[in-house]
Amino acid sequence: MLIGIGLGPGDPELLTLKAVNVLKNSDKVYVPGRLAKDLVAPYADAEILEFPMIRDIEVLNALWKENADRVAEESRKGTVAFGLIGDPNFFSTFSHLKKVMNRYYPDVETATVPGISSITSFAARTDVAVENSFEVSDGSEIGYKIHLKATQPRKIMEQLEAEGYREFIFAERLFSDNELIISKKEDIPVKGNYFSIIYGKK
Repeated sequence: MLIGIGLGPGDPELLTLKAVNVLKNSDKVYVPGRLAKDLVAPYADAEILEFPMIRDIEVLNALWKENADRVAEESRKGTVAFGLIGDPNFFSTFSHLKKVMNRYYPDVETATVPGISSITSFAARTDVAVENSFEVSDGSEIGYKIHLKATQPRKIMEQLEAEGYREFIFAERLFSDNELIISKKEDIPVKGNYFSIIYGKK
């Protein structure tokens, strides 16, 4: 199994307890750079996998495949952790690695442990309180939307469909004993609660 672990913004005190537990109990730990390696050091002896910031797509693809080959073999034998700065599902190295793994090694199970992202880190360090809808962008075309407090999920889904969104996930009470996740569009309920979310992807 391969687990992407969010290590937070760089402060050792901002690692989650779950991240620490997974790092301690993994058979192998990889990281993409020195900062991540230093954060992981108290809990595991991590090895750096090279993910250079270059634009040559052919070179990049070869490196991604090489790293996936290496990780896949060990992930089949035990638990492999990949620790990275921020959160593993938001603009992360792990997202790219996971895509390559799914393409070439679909038999390897993957999971993620959330970390404090740059978005919430920014709010904390700048004393910014976000109380209304907001947009996060890296300059690329918007392809996803997350709707919080989705008390009318089907109505929200219909609105998103009109905007060009085609894939949806409904989630409620995440990480609680009553967690509910529905990825089939036809099964998404008419009503949700305050802790419900609708995710849309174009």
